[in-house]
Amino acid sequence: MTDWRELESKLYMGVFRRTPLLIVRGEGSRVWDEKGKAYLDLVAGWAVNSLGHCHPVVVEALRKQAATLIQTSNQYYTIPQLELAQLLVDNSALDRVFFANSGAEANEGAVKLARKWGKLKLDGAYEVISTLKSFHGRTLSMVAATGKPAYQKDFTPLPAGFANIPYNDMAALEQATSEKTCAVLLEPIQGEGGVNIPDENYLSSVREFCSERNILLMLDEVQTGVGRTGTMWGYQQFGIEPDVMTLAKGLAGGVPIGAFLCKEAASVLAPGDHGSTFGGNPLACAAGTAVMRYIVDNDIPGHVQKVGAHLMDRLLGLKARHEEIIDVRGRGLLAAIEFSEEKTVELLALCLERGLLLNAVSPTILRLFPALTITKGEIDEAMEILEGAL
Repeated sequence: MTDWRELESKLYMGVFRRTPLLIVRGEGSRVWDEKGKAYLDLVAGWAVNSLGHCHPVVVEALRKQAATLIQTSNQYYTIPQLELAQLLVDNSALDRVFFANSGAEANEGAVKLARKWGKLKLDGAYEVISTLKSFHGRTLSMVAATGKPAYQKDFTPLPAGFANIPYNDMAALEQATSEKTCAVLLEPIQGEGGVNIPDENYLSSVREFCSERNILLMLDEVQTGVGRTGTMWGYQQFGIEPDVMTLAKGLAGGVPIGAFLCKEAASVLAPGDHGSTFGGNPLACAAGTAVMRYIVDNDIPGHVQKVGAHLMDRLLGLKARHEEIIDVRGRGLLAAIEFSEEKTVELLALCLERGLLLNAVSPTILRLFPALTITKGEIDEAMEILEGAL
């Protein structure tokens, strides 16, 4: 029998710290390994499997589209691309859409839009301000935008035009802004940084600040979008609207896709300014259309609010019983558990042994971002396993 782990060690570039688990099948909030053991999955493809593994509406959309039309290029019109664009515009505060293949590509496109905005509206301003502990992708430019020195140090010199400042700090933003600034790029809630939730008035203050200076407010909703926080978009949690929004992860329920959207007033890209061979292809857009329709028609954000509140209640109970937990935080089905000491590596291994998949963003912080369709019963099951591991 093939030793797939050994084969990976010989063939694949060693860029991942893989959990020693070979997943061969998934359904709903569960996956199975090659020996048939089941695991409750609170990682969901890093917040990608929004409707769970192999949801019937996604499977049927892919089956039907694969038998009809898979790829044409953007030289031509296709129906799934425009159906998904219509759904996104109708259910958000944005007006124009461009489809890519990932969150990093979506953020790259947003930065290109911002730079053209700077050329047209701000006398050539080109700098984008982002925040420390953020995450915007792994391309070279997005490593520069991502405020994590550990991700940057081996790839210097980084592309110019990015400034990283503390998150949730208006004074730092005001100080960093200059005549070179064309945009501010923020996650409404920092995901990779540890599920960091800003003060209630932070984003509204940033919105007002950007409007006063005619610089673009760009929100990276790659992780917080598509119902994850209990509203369709994270920006709705804070009562604001961005000029530009980027999406990916849960948009097509497991099929690679990315998108950036903008207000009509910010739609400055012209023919030839941007493009993508695979971006917006019929197969990915058919999956995205199926996911968006299901989320809208079944009020999945409402379900996320209820199940997310139950998750937070259970996490607060854990915190009350385990003094090593110093904080639990989150919105909807994006949550974190922070410990007073380094223990996430051991906890992940113990939970894996007991049939639970979790994610660690640091040696002291666990992140939970299950399928948006997870049930209260499955949350209870997960919390019992985690408490046993603790």
